[in-house]
Amino acid sequence: MNMTTEELIGCISFIQEAEKLKDVLRSAHTTNGRQESTADHTWRLCLMAMVFEREFEAIDFLKLLKICMIHDLGEAISGDIPAIHQKPGHNKSEQERADLLTLLEPLDELRRSEFLALWDEYDNMASPEARMAKGLDKLETIIQHNQGKNPPNFDYVFNLSYGRQYMSVHPLVSAIRQLVDEDTHRHTQSNSQP
Repeated sequence: MNMTTEELIGCISFIQEAEKLKDVLRSAHTTNGRQESTADHTWRLCLMAMVFEREFEAIDFLKLLKICMIHDLGEAISGDIPAIHQKPGHNKSEQERADLLTLLEPLDELRRSEFLALWDEYDNMASPEARMAKGLDKLETIIQHNQGKNPPNFDYVFNLSYGRQYMSVHPLVSAIRQLVDEDTHRHTQSNSQP
């Protein structure tokens, strides 16, 4: 084993703190009507990346998976602010980054730097993997909105414009978006009928 006892204790402490992500609730609901957690979302985002891995020829898959795992980790501290409730002028990224830094404190410098660099890469969409993660992230959210047992006043129309700027990252992402939008339209129509 190459880790010191101090590094090992720090890693375990970090993993324990990251567990809070299981209790951070999002605006989406599962098919049984339970509010989805950020951890639920992250798990399925990683699963989506795995399902479509063979289609992403120029993408470093391990890096994509790491970015998917880390992208919402800061929400373990201050929670999630759904896109529909975000206020102009409030910098959600700034808060999430600060929270991530707090969460990363128990880790050794090498791990802290790696995890923060992945998060920054995602936030700045600084690589093909980060842009792919951003597109898949938005798609997973919309798929869950369409699939879940949502409250009667759920705003499906919002999904039609949500994340659209991230869909040109790959032809497959665009094709998935088209199918997801068709599903959203069906929900919008059925929701507007008396």
